Amino acid sequence: MNIWTATGLLMSHATIDAVPELIPAGTARGGRPRPGPWTRFMMRFGKALLRLLVVLIGVFWLLPTFGLAVASLRSSADNSATGWWTVFTAPAQLTLDNYAQVLQNERIVESLWNTVLITVPSTLLVVLLGALGAYALAWMDFPGRDWLFALVVALIVVPIQVAIVPDARIFRALGIYGEIPAVVAFHVAFGLPFAIFLLRNFFLNIPRDLLEAARIDGAREMLIFARVVLPIGWPAIASLAIFQFLWVWNDLLVALVFATSDNAPITYALREQMRSFSSNLDTIGPGAFLSMLVPLAVFFAFQRYFVQGVLAGSGK
Repeated sequence: MNIWTATGLLMSHATIDAVPELIPAGTARGGRPRPGPWTRFMMRFGKALLRLLVVLIGVFWLLPTFGLAVASLRSSADNSATGWWTVFTAPAQLTLDNYAQVLQNERIVESLWNTVLITVPSTLLVVLLGALGAYALAWMDFPGRDWLFALVVALIVVPIQVAIVPDARIFRALGIYGEIPAVVAFHVAFGLPFAIFLLRNFFLNIPRDLLEAARIDGAREMLIFARVVLPIGWPAIASLAIFQFLWVWNDLLVALVFATSDNAPITYALREQMRSFSSNLDTIGPGAFLSMLVPLAVFFAFQRYFVQGVLAGSGK
């Protein structure tokens, strides 16, 4: 084959490649099919409808709380005569006298103080002991570590009702039954398994090289725990503190069993205000909302860490 023949073949191939593809009439390729009317409607108003649905669900969920709030601002006679919704037509019913009376009620004020004495130690001990146990199960090697962690996880599913009678006998033998330390000890015992489980999964996400570098520099385990692990694990610790604080603050069952009337928290005191045939709304309503102020303040103070703590260790 000479050079002219090769050149002719290359030109023929180039000519063939340059020929456009012929499409028969009536078979032209179209674009994406036009969406239907329902699809166009959802594309345009879908987000607004979703937001409206969320708002309606929130209003429906908060309606009982709003009704109790309005009832706490009405007198006992008004609550007995008409429903709370009548305040919209007669706003003169609203008064702060119920809150003034509750704040002058020594039983309610004392129970609020007892709630603080129960909740704060229970939360601090669960957070501290749970963080120490989680660090040991996450980064310290010792025989039976995995079996011990499996036992801790198994303890999470144990219901509170199962341990009430045995713990009552133990507290009675120790001479603390009916006292605040008994209530605190029970809450700490049942809060530790979940605390260790949550914090261990979060601590496992800490880079091993970071801990090894601290050990090479001569840091002891407690110094590593205090200077490295705790600052990194603060989101999970804050989330755990919220869970534990809310659970202990709103608890009634443990207080009914292990606390006496003199050492009872606010939930116990509000239960005592229940009458035989009706609810004492002029006392229960203000007392309930006063007891809600502290948990709400704690939640909003740590809310930015809440989601991070809930998702702690989800990648493991």
